[in-house]
Amino acid sequence: MSQNNQEYGADQIQILEGLEAVRKRPGMYIGSTSERGLHHLVYEIVDNAVDEALAGFCKHIQVTINPGNTITVVDDGRGIPTGINKKAGIPAVEVVFTILHAGGKFGGGGYKVSGGLHGVGASVVNALSNWLEVEICRDGKIYRQRYERGKTMYPLKEVGTCDPEKTGTKVTFEPDGSIFETTIFDFNTLKVRLRETAFLTKGLKITLRDEREEEVNEREFYYEGGIKEFVNYLNRGKEPLYDDVIYCEGEKDGVYVEVAFQHNDAYNENCLSFVNNIITPEGGTHLAGFRAAVTKVFNSYARNNKIIKEKDDALDGEDIREGIAAIISIKIEEPQFEGQTKQKLGNSEARGAVDSIVTEKLTYFLEQNPTVAKIICEKSLRSKKAREAARKAREASRKGALEVGSLPGKLADCSDKNPENCEIFIVEGDSAGGSAKKARNRATQAILPLRGKILNVEKAQINRIYDNAEIRSMITAFGTGIQDDFDIEKLRYHKIIIMTDADVDGAHIATLMLTFLYRFMPELIRQGYVYLATPPLYKIEKNRKEWYAYSDEELNNIMLEIGRDGNNKVQRYKGLGEMDAEQLWETTMDPEKRILKRVMIDSEDAAEIDATFSVLMGDKVEPRREFIEENARFADLDI
Repeated sequence: MSQNNQEYGADQIQILEGLEAVRKRPGMYIGSTSERGLHHLVYEIVDNAVDEALAGFCKHIQVTINPGNTITVVDDGRGIPTGINKKAGIPAVEVVFTILHAGGKFGGGGYKVSGGLHGVGASVVNALSNWLEVEICRDGKIYRQRYERGKTMYPLKEVGTCDPEKTGTKVTFEPDGSIFETTIFDFNTLKVRLRETAFLTKGLKITLRDEREEEVNEREFYYEGGIKEFVNYLNRGKEPLYDDVIYCEGEKDGVYVEVAFQHNDAYNENCLSFVNNIITPEGGTHLAGFRAAVTKVFNSYARNNKIIKEKDDALDGEDIREGIAAIISIKIEEPQFEGQTKQKLGNSEARGAVDSIVTEKLTYFLEQNPTVAKIICEKSLRSKKAREAARKAREASRKGALEVGSLPGKLADCSDKNPENCEIFIVEGDSAGGSAKKARNRATQAILPLRGKILNVEKAQINRIYDNAEIRSMITAFGTGIQDDFDIEKLRYHKIIIMTDADVDGAHIATLMLTFLYRFMPELIRQGYVYLATPPLYKIEKNRKEWYAYSDEELNNIMLEIGRDGNNKVQRYKGLGEMDAEQLWETTMDPEKRILKRVMIDSEDAAEIDATFSVLMGDKVEPRREFIEENARFADLDI
């Protein structure tokens, strides 16, 4: 290792004062400086207001995106205290916005439970903003203070009076463009998170307004039923098997537990877990407690009521949870998280509390509702049979693969055996597959052509998955297995590229493939191995020269550049099969020139992602129509 000659002594140990550390390393505090980190600023201020709601003092939060992409958050909580903090010697509100790890969340009696960044939220938002203004209505007076890049601009001052009965806090801030990659807020991103927050805080109204356009866009979220309505939202693209959402609530060992669930006619488990209103994408002890209780209670009920006999094997938890939509939400004073990403709860008392409360409440519910209990038990038995059939099919498939000793016959594999160098194109149709095989780099590019549309796994049991030849081909080619057998270390290609026609049918086929990957191999997407190819929409020829355009905008730019006249020949590609091997390589497969879109999952959006797949790929027409109407402006209408 080479050495540098810079001096390393006592004076080289750097001390960052105030909020300088946040500005120096923003990613440590908000995850990233991307669009995701930008929106996290809003969540932190909102979470502070939600803490007031959890404590019973706030009924309404309004979030406004102002012209110029500033944000205003107003709540009707108690108002941040304005008196002098004895330890800091400055007003409490200034402590909250200028000192890290300050606030009512550290055992000082301000809040029993809270979400957010555990007390650093307000000061971090302040540090990463060009300016921030806070206005407090409290004790019949209005107070105001302004900060710029985390520094206090003037002492807290009284600027007016208000109704003595009225209290609350108003925060307005402008993100610092020198820190964030973008400072443009996305209405839909905020809408998803605020809707989720309202579901998890029953009785709290949250209003989102976008005032950047002449026509104001406003959405209001209010759910008196709380997480029961959250379950209804998750099931809106499916058919529930019984009318009532099963609800369990209670407190044990200082842990407040809320659980709601309902089975539907689909075959996927969708359990979302939250701690203090913050999603835990990797689950943890609270989710484990729920699963243990459900498995125990339903097996006990099934045996006691002779639905399964004593000699029969017990129902597996995954059979009982087939087609379940569940929300597990707990409030706990000192949450402890595991792992690097802090997305998995580790508190042992949470498991015991959830297990105990769900066991008690669910046992009582099943005794009072035998019809519902029978429906769930019978669905579990059908799932058990299907899973057993799938196991036999899987074993037969493995045996067959071993006997033949080869990959799927239609797979044109690559010669390089290092997965890091290899990519596989999943191609729609034999015609495009033939062109792709001729065009590819045989060393690193494999081609797997699929015939027609694959099975819609959103509406199929596990045994049908293994019966589908096209899906079996993909499973075998990737090498990882699926669900419980999935092993990312066995992945044979580090780029899985879905290459379909640039038309409606192609988009549908790509969606079917993504549905399969999301439901059965989600880790491939989470770790960034899945891509969408981007074939050109147009080929332009003029004076023996050729150009390719990947959008209408690019086509117009090319036409402006070369001039619009009778010598122009424009071809609109409707399918990959219209391109010969050389064109396909040059436009879509050449790593030096092609455009690939990586498919990503944001773990914080788990509820919305799952609900979207259910709406788009499920049987219900009305939710799909509503989704299309709401999102039509984002679609590429040309296809």
